[in-house]
This record gives sequence, C-alpha cells and structure tokens, in this order.
Amino acid sequence: MKKVELTLSYAGFCYAKEKHSIKGGGNFFIKFQALFGVIFHPNMGWILYDTGYTTRFYDVTKNYPNKIYANATKVEVTETQEVKSQLKKMGLSPSDIKHIVITHFHADHIGGLKDFQEATFYCSKKAFNHLESMSAFWGFTKGILKDLIPSDFTTRLKLIEEFSIKIPDEIFGHKYDLWGDDSMLIYELPGHAAGQIGVLLKTEKNTYFLIADACWNKKSYTELTLPPQIVRIFIDSWKDFKESLFKINAFHNKYSEVIIVPTHCSATTDSIVNCKL
Repeated sequence: MKKVELTLSYAGFCYAKEKHSIKGGGNFFIKFQALFGVIFHPNMGWILYDTGYTTRFYDVTKNYPNKIYANATKVEVTETQEVKSQLKKMGLSPSDIKHIVITHFHADHIGGLKDFQEATFYCSKKAFNHLESMSAFWGFTKGILKDLIPSDFTTRLKLIEEFSIKIPDEIFGHKYDLWGDDSMLIYELPGHAAGQIGVLLKTEKNTYFLIADACWNKKSYTELTLPPQIVRIFIDSWKDFKESLFKINAFHNKYSEVIIVPTHCSATTDSIVNCKL
C-alpha cells in the first residue's frame, strides 16, 4: 500500500452507558468520543476522515423535534475542540482541506462539514440515498440532522461507487481503491447506519482500519460480543450489523497486525490520538 500520514483526534463527545455499547457492560456512563482523522496524501493533499461535533450542534437542536436528539445524547463540545480549531494548531486552515471522507451521516460524524467550503465530499451511494430520503423533521430519529449539511453539498459530492475503482476482497467480497493508488481502501460496513463505510490505510508506523461505528467496543470484533438487544432500535439493520462485525472479526484474525479503530472505543483510541501515526 502507498503510505500516507494520519493524525486522529476528538471533536467533542456524548455520553452513553457502557452496557449499551456491549453486552455485559456496566451500568455507568462513558464518553463516546467523536473521533476524526487528518490524513496527508502525497498527491491528493489534506483529507479529513469525518468531522466530529461542532457547537453548531447546539444551534440545530435547540428546538423540537431535534431537541429530542440532544436530550438523548447529552453532547459536549467547545469551539476549541472543533476540527477547524485543531487544524489551526497544526498550521492548517479549513481551505487546506480538499477532501472529506464521510463514513455515515450521524451528527457526530458530519458536524463540521459546513466549515470546509472548498472540500469535495465522498460517501457511499446508499448513505447518500438514505440522507436524501430523510425529511428534515424526522431525520433526528435516525441520528441525522439535515441542518448540518452544507447547502451546496450535492454539487461537491462524489459517490465512492462511481468515483473509485472496485476491486475484489477475499473477506468483504469487494472494496474500493479511493484514489486508484492503493493508498486508501474503502470497505462497506453497513448495519449501524445505511451505507456506512470504513477506511484502510498505511502510514510509516502501522496499518490502520478505521471502522467508524461498525462496533463501539474492541471486544465486539475480537470476541464477537454483540451489543444488547435494546440498541437495535438505534441500528439501521441488525442483520447487516452482525455481518459487518463477522467480517471485521475474520479480517482481525487474518491480519492481526492491523490496528482496528472503532470511532467510539476509547480503549483503542486514547493511546493514539494527537500523535502522528
């Protein structure tokens, strides 16, 4: 694989009980950090993997029905935690970001999209179709706040299935070579959200498989421990969720040297955020 540079960080968080993230978890609240990634590609330049939360979340959820979403998730984010603020500390501005890979359209993954007016967006066709099918009024029931989407989103969008090269994969059936140079491989990981994707990339230090919300705890893919049944109401497809998880487990067993990164698993991410990976 062609190597890139990667830095992971958090842009806010929400609270959830551990027992809701994995079966057998404790009855106490844990932070679900909103992970994002800053990627430097030698030819494509600066790329974001998701965008975390911004304080814009408070604006779009101050009234009903979106306020129901805010009451349920208990989001905490400050302006200094926003991606654009963290980029400034890296010597970058929003205009330096030319590409944003969107794993899915839940608010903790796309909260910062409006800050990047010169970026091209990349997502799966299924994820985009699902976004389009949701009304602004009822979107919160699926974790989607359409007011977070830029007004010119569709004019700057490239669908991965149409833009990238589809190649066979022995575990997942197929994958997409995003740039056609084997540097960022896109995998379909549906279940948690319609059309959710993950990204496999390699740096000087390691190979990383960023799996978004395909699971919330590393025990899910290492031990095939599923979340409790109660969370099914928040999952787009339980069948797809399990199938994606089984494939990630098979991948882990075959490529144990690859670091698998679920977005909300602090046991995985706390030791690797804010480091050049």
